[in-house]
Amino acid sequence: MANRDVDVAIANYLREAGDHVALNFVDALERAYRHISRHPASGSSRYAAELNLPRLRSWPLGRFPHVVFYVETEECIDVWRVLHGARDIPASMQETDRT
Repeated sequence: MANRDVDVAIANYLREAGDHVALNFVDALERAYRHISRHPASGSSRYAAELNLPRLRSWPLGRFPHVVFYVETEECIDVWRVLHGARDIPASMQETDRT
């Protein structure tokens, strides 16, 4: 789902704001992924209890209104969604078949 979320966001930025903004979004996403890989516990657990997903964490994309939702496993960081912060986050996360 996260790849689809990113593809939709990039398409929206390309259509609404142009190449430069879309590339800046990709750069912000890559920075967020690097941060999460180095410091996975630094993400917010705000939605973990609400969604009954105790390992769920989130990390904002700085200047962009998107949030990366992920879970740290023993093997890797599993990015579940990259959502616009104005969306209904609980409803959007329920679309994610990962419980």
